[in-house]
Amino acid sequence: MIELTDFLILGAILFTISMAGIFLNRKNVLILLMAIELMLLAVNINFVAFSHYMGDISGQIFVFFILTVAAAEAAIGLAILVLLFRNRHTINVDDLDELRG
Repeated sequence: MIELTDFLILGAILFTISMAGIFLNRKNVLILLMAIELMLLAVNINFVAFSHYMGDISGQIFVFFILTVAAAEAAIGLAILVLLFRNRHTINVDDLDELRG
């Protein structure tokens, strides 16, 4: 039987990996987006684990809304990334430091 602590340890490991991905790699926008998605999934694992072990469905409802927001964030982020690559021919964060109106 898988216990609650196993799910919490898995969520903590995924969250730590995503934090390392954000702090260690600040050059590539695509990897930053993937690290943010991994962070949201780590939080979702904790919500589902607590929801299951407490016998309450509210945690799973929160996961549904978080996944909806994450899907919208991924779609908009990738659309912005494609436009940046078309205009600047790079996705490095260091090259995207000036704003244009």
